[in-house]
Amino acid sequence: MRSPLSKNLGSAARWFHALADETRLRIIDCLVGGEECVCDLTDRLETGQSRLSFHLKTLKDAGILRDRREGRWVYYSLNPEAIAEMENLIGSIKPRSRGLHVASNRCE
Repeated sequence: MRSPLSKNLGSAARWFHALADETRLRIIDCLVGGEECVCDLTDRLETGQSRLSFHLKTLKDAGILRDRREGRWVYYSLNPEAIAEMENLIGSIKPRSRGLHVASNRCE
């Protein structure tokens, strides 16, 4: 039986890449409480809009964020489906037994 990781290698690589940056983790932390306008994120994170846009695009391309337009403003929120998939994936990355597993000596 294939593990959730082996079934989702492409998605896992995109998620881990997107999460491997402190600014992007700070964005996610801001959005845990709910949707935020890009202008509010710019203020909260004390960063320029072009830099923030790059990080938001990375998170959105990985499927971690959703956006919606309202007039000239863009609002971002976490994608609950992606978060649930990531949670499942992370939960599956653990040893199947508590004891040490000694690999066979096939390499000899």
